[in-house]
Amino acid sequence: MARMAILVDGGFYLKRSKSLKGVKTPSARAEELVQYCKKHTEHEGADLYRIFYYDCDPIGKKAFHPFLRRTIDLSKSDDFKWKTEFFKELAKKRKLAIRKGEALEGSCEYVMNRSAMKDIATGKRDADSLTEKDFCLDVQQKGVDVRIGLDVALIAHEKFADQIVLITGDSDFVPAAKYARRHGIDFIIDPMWHNFRDGLGIHVDGMYTPWANPKRHKTV
Repeated sequence: MARMAILVDGGFYLKRSKSLKGVKTPSARAEELVQYCKKHTEHEGADLYRIFYYDCDPIGKKAFHPFLRRTIDLSKSDDFKWKTEFFKELAKKRKLAIRKGEALEGSCEYVMNRSAMKDIATGKRDADSLTEKDFCLDVQQKGVDVRIGLDVALIAHEKFADQIVLITGDSDFVPAAKYARRHGIDFIIDPMWHNFRDGLGIHVDGMYTPWANPKRHKTV
């Protein structure tokens, strides 16, 4: 039986799972992640080598919110508490390794989200219509992509697994995918129904998302 390594871009998975399956407790989301990965092994008839989860610790600094016009202590926020507990739950899971990058606290700030910016730029809305929900915390990460690339190369070079599934919405992984394929790895991408650029299929051996496509189940 083939062995499968599953690499998860944590920030991407949390956004997509929330969008597709709604809000969950840290414990429920962690269990959901494990079961989601197992669907990949079941689909391919493979044995799980290990799940690698890549993300950064939550930011605990203070940041100014331009809409509320006050400074917010992020270490006391619900998001900080949720993610801290989520990491604790992940650490309990069998065959799951956590790879942490670094969140650049100097880049942490509240910014207007893209949807609101587009609406204002096109004249659909004006500044007076903005609400707190139109702003989000922008945090730049360092080291996550590098760790994913290094692990892909190591798994391929040392033959730790026969298949690699990468759960991500980032197409910058292509060089790592090419390296793995040259070493005989069956490389599968799971975009969780996120739109990828055209032509991506030539760089991987397959694309598969276990959950049903939400666009096929929308009602008018």
